[in-house]
Amino acid sequence: MTERSGRRPAAQVTVTVDLVIFTVRQEQLQVLLVERGNEPYLGCLALPGGFVRSGETLDDTALRELSEETALDGRKLHLEQLHTYSDPSRDPRGRVITVAYLALGPDLPLPVAGTDATAAHWTPVSAAIDGDTSLAFDHTMILRDGLERARTQLEHTTVAAAFCPEPFTVGELRRIYEAVWGFKLDPSNFRRKVTRTEGFLAPTGERSIPDIGRPAALYRRGPAAFLIPPLLRTGEASLS
Repeated sequence: MTERSGRRPAAQVTVTVDLVIFTVRQEQLQVLLVERGNEPYLGCLALPGGFVRSGETLDDTALRELSEETALDGRKLHLEQLHTYSDPSRDPRGRVITVAYLALGPDLPLPVAGTDATAAHWTPVSAAIDGDTSLAFDHTMILRDGLERARTQLEHTTVAAAFCPEPFTVGELRRIYEAVWGFKLDPSNFRRKVTRTEGFLAPTGERSIPDIGRPAALYRRGPAAFLIPPLLRTGEASLS
């Protein structure tokens, strides 16, 4: 069948997956960035990712790229599709659509550069989006979208516990919220809210052994997936 006269031919499209990988290190929200080893944007910082290979689903590609960049099993992390980016001019190589994924994990190890990167490292999110760091393609926009998704998820779901190695204290969980939201929380109010939210935390019956101060109760992530009522942001975040 031939194209009707005057109709534009179908675009030749390729598909990539990009990963916004967040962890909390040194009480800072950090994102994994790679230094590109190929054109376009040779030497520029970018989110890790790559082309979808023959026979792969989008999830397959995300899991493979996550394994290559962090040597971790993405099935053990919080991993979700973030958004699809299809601006025709987003990639100078041609018509490339990317599907971004958000990955969250507790104090992830130092990354390993993938096949198309010369280096990979954790960068504080505040440094990556404050305008001084230029990311390849439309990755600054993708990073901002990933940050907002992570912040919203902490309001409405129990995903904050995905940042915490188990078991954890309420204080350690609060510092996750502070790192992601970008402002300090009142410890007493936070403790009251999270311990009274059904299914959020599961007490282990054990207590921590701190270097200083009193021992604190230890918890694991409870069975709940959603926070009812939500734990809404109440201050102005310093990460914008």
